[in-house]
Amino acid sequence: MIDIILVTAGLALITIGVFCDFVAAIGLIRLPNFFTRLHAATVGSIGGAVVPMLGAALLALGYEPLGSTRFILAGVAFTTSIVTMILSQAGSHALARATYRAKAAPLQPIIHDALAEKRGEEQ
Repeated sequence: MIDIILVTAGLALITIGVFCDFVAAIGLIRLPNFFTRLHAATVGSIGGAVVPMLGAALLALGYEPLGSTRFILAGVAFTTSIVTMILSQAGSHALARATYRAKAAPLQPIIHDALAEKRGEEQ
């Protein structure tokens, strides 16, 4: 019984990950500037990579024919998803900060720039 629940939950998480990847792909195409596209890419990396890996971990735990290998697969998938969650957020933040400081991407449309106020610059 628990195997059926694990497999169903794993497949549901993989389906959610597919939806997040689809939304992120549309966002990368349709959003207007670099910073909003970077947000869409982060949604794709968190929702489209971490969530399906957690689903794959649950799926591996619920699939009995794998034997004892299923625990190794689930552990690797879980560990990889945690590392990906931490590094993708830090990486996108570093990329956004470097792009902002280098003024490599236009900031339009912008309503309020709090970072410029902190540094004493005008908009």
